Amino acid sequence: MTRRLVLSNEAARHPFRASLPPPVILRDRRNDDGDWKLFLLSFAAFFTCFYTLIA
Repeated sequence: MTRRLVLSNEAARHPFRASLPPPVILRDRRNDDGDWKLFLLSFAAFFTCFYTLIA
């Protein structure tokens, strides 16, 4: 069985959705360091709370 070249998104079952182009996923480069910021904020909060209880 030979298949035609399909230029649409095969995951879309509805004919209208199948006719749409596949979604483009863009990464926001400004928020690329969000994990590091969250880690440092969490570390600073834990450090402050821990040493406040000891003092």
